[in-house]
Amino acid sequence: MKLSDIADNAGSRKKRMRVGRGIGSGKGKTSGRGGKGQTARSGVRIKGFEGGQMPLHRRLPKRGFRNTPFARRLNEVNLDRVQAAVDAGKLSAGDTVDVAALVKAGVLRRARDGVRLLGMGELKAKLAFSVWGASKSAVAAVEKAGGSVTILAPARPAAEDNSA
Repeated sequence: MKLSDIADNAGSRKKRMRVGRGIGSGKGKTSGRGGKGQTARSGVRIKGFEGGQMPLHRRLPKRGFRNTPFARRLNEVNLDRVQAAVDAGKLSAGDTVDVAALVKAGVLRRARDGVRLLGMGELKAKLAFSVWGASKSAVAAVEKAGGSVTILAPARPAAEDNSA
């Protein structure tokens, strides 16, 4: 084989359509943009414009709220994943299970803002969890196995007392 023999598979590379190159090309004159006006121009088009009628995105009521700057991005971990790590020998029964321990054990890929413990599955090992949140079923299952769950309360700014 020589370098000159190397070629792409047939049909793997397609030439781009050169618009506005004559009537015979199939995309001549208006280049598939129709007639004149704003939509035929480059770079200008009012998105969502409905010919003067109130646009749909303004007719519909606003709903909801995103707490983006202050929202905590938590990792959610089910009890069956923790039990699998204990069975594999990656977590031991005496240790405190927190974000760092779960990442080290391979249960989580990366530590975000904290962990929320969920109750799917069964826990047999006696573990002490230190997490940002836990569902009621998860707390019940951990305590049934003889363990404990410590909820790390987020630091909230102290409310100012304006009473005279």
